[in-house]
Amino acid sequence: MKAVSSALTWAAIVLITLSALPVIAVLRVLDRSPARLRAGRALRIFGSAFTRINSAWHLRITGVDPATLRHPYVVVSNHLSAADIPLISRLPWEMKWVAKKALFDVPVLGWMLHMVGDIPVDRKDPRSRATVLRRARSRITNGASVMFFPEGTRSRDGRLKTFHDGAFRLAIAAGVPVLPLAIDGTSDALPTSGWQFSDANIRLAVLPPVPTDGLTADDVAALRDRVRGIIRAQVAEWRGLPEAAVDGLPRPSGALAEAPPGPGEERAKSGPAAPSQPTNG
Repeated sequence: MKAVSSALTWAAIVLITLSALPVIAVLRVLDRSPARLRAGRALRIFGSAFTRINSAWHLRITGVDPATLRHPYVVVSNHLSAADIPLISRLPWEMKWVAKKALFDVPVLGWMLHMVGDIPVDRKDPRSRATVLRRARSRITNGASVMFFPEGTRSRDGRLKTFHDGAFRLAIAAGVPVLPLAIDGTSDALPTSGWQFSDANIRLAVLPPVPTDGLTADDVAALRDRVRGIIRAQVAEWRGLPEAAVDGLPRPSGALAEAPPGPGEERAKSGPAAPSQPTNG
């Protein structure tokens, strides 16, 4: 039954993607807004459609505030699975996504990402980061929020990886708040090697914006760590674990080292707990 359901879902995804292409192309021509907001919003609606028809996934969204529609943010989220992208697209506002260049090279999908003004990042090219931030600032100036996964890649063990500085440097430079998102439950929702979808109860929270008023480049690290702590606290609350158990950074010795293991983490059967190491993506 799972195989049949997954096959039907994949067939629907293909049909939705092919149906979206001509619509996005027409909207791209007609959309006169500098940030291509209408074309982009249409793509998110198409992209999120298969999360609605996928009977294996059950999503609960909390914290949505209509005021978020009225001004741009730098939006950041933890990242567990490729499923995060279409699920976060269910939020009722347009965001320009910073995503790996490989997605922009995929026929049909990549064409649409280019058409709506999403931003590719080439992890192999150090110069790409400066280009990404310049383009992202342009999108914000034109009234669109910009979406980052500041871990840079998905977490393989469910714990938060190190956050990179770029999104927070951008927020301070552009003078806009950071809007944290927390997502959980997607780790096994979308296969990385197989093709069958797994049952998943998924939670997505829009957390209170973090202002950047009065901050300078010297405050980037503090802002980054503050936002990461907000997301970490929400994920830990959902899982009923201490925050240290969902933190993929090395732990200090002492009390924190005795925290219960997080997903994918095994504690030694004897002797003191070994400090965990960040994953490499």
